[in-house]
Amino acid sequence: MKWTSTASSQSDLGQATKEVVARVRAELGEAIDLAVVFLSPHHRARYPEIAGALRSDLRPRVLIGCSAGGVIGGGHEIEDEPGLSLSVAVLPGVELDPFYVSDAAPATAAGSASRAGAEAPGFVLLADPFTFDAEAFVRGLDARYPSSAKIGGLASSGRRPGENVLYLDAAVHRSGLVGVALSGDVRLDTLVAQGCRPIGEPMFVTRSVENEVQALDGRAPLEVLQQLYESLDPRDRELFRHSLFVGLVMREKSEVYRRGDFLIRNVAGLDAERGALLVGARVAEGTIVQFHLRDADTSAEDLEQMLSSLVPEQRHEARGALLFSCLGRGRHLYGRVDHDTESFRRHLGEVPLGGFFCNGEIGPVHGTTFVHGYTSSFGLFRPRGSR
Repeated sequence: MKWTSTASSQSDLGQATKEVVARVRAELGEAIDLAVVFLSPHHRARYPEIAGALRSDLRPRVLIGCSAGGVIGGGHEIEDEPGLSLSVAVLPGVELDPFYVSDAAPATAAGSASRAGAEAPGFVLLADPFTFDAEAFVRGLDARYPSSAKIGGLASSGRRPGENVLYLDAAVHRSGLVGVALSGDVRLDTLVAQGCRPIGEPMFVTRSVENEVQALDGRAPLEVLQQLYESLDPRDRELFRHSLFVGLVMREKSEVYRRGDFLIRNVAGLDAERGALLVGARVAEGTIVQFHLRDADTSAEDLEQMLSSLVPEQRHEARGALLFSCLGRGRHLYGRVDHDTESFRRHLGEVPLGGFFCNGEIGPVHGTTFVHGYTSSFGLFRPRGSR
């Protein structure tokens, strides 16, 4: 298994394409199995051209990609300027089953995924956020393939339906989801850095309806939040006002919960009259929750902890990686470019890394796949035969 990744910031798409193709050809002269392409909105007028050009130049077995608010390639991040990212792989002994889904019914993809054989395939998924319910789709895919790793992101260059593009081989779609199932001699390891730290203590949801939490440990959430705010230092009080989130525990009850044990969801609002809390997810009674804060320092620390948690074989056997990072990260969060890619390189060396800045990131938390916000979701590819 061999991977390489590169990117170009050339303003002319033809020149950018020649640049990235020459680089990957120099790295991988062999027949290419998988090509993954992401393209910034600066090239919007020529979106339909790139798939055909790359297929003609590289002749990959499968090409997949989408439009992107910013791109990642060659271990670097290109934001707010023209960007073309290309990652390619030679995958001996790996079956690739591409598919397109026009609605959120997981059965639509079953024909492709089921051909992947007895072992659980890994999935790379790219969806349009305006026309496709990716959350419902990954929920159904989890039910059908519970042991499979799923990773990906939502296209991010458009602001309304029809402005994004999804690439699958020669086809250019303006809606739906494209994906590829990988099986055979390949392992897909995932890592999701949600960028938050807990404050206060874990609490039980003792009364709720859908996404409205009406009681925490028998108390009104508004009362809990007021007491929590008063316990914080001045810096955290400021974060509390604009960067407060709710963490839902995703593993069995424990005396101690750590980062990575929570699914982070937005605080959608407060009902001041009843003291109820609105959450950006359904919250069942009996769920354990804890409030969280997010800022640049916390996000950086969380990413370091998550990368440090990789086991030695994941670090040493990875041949390539894809990164699906939120549009709200990168330069806008850290004040500089290449933050997450540099962190990745510190822990995994020169493993080729490509990807894009997403309008939602797909990845698992404790074995269940979700569409996230503000995260960096990594997929690491290594041979299944590695020991």
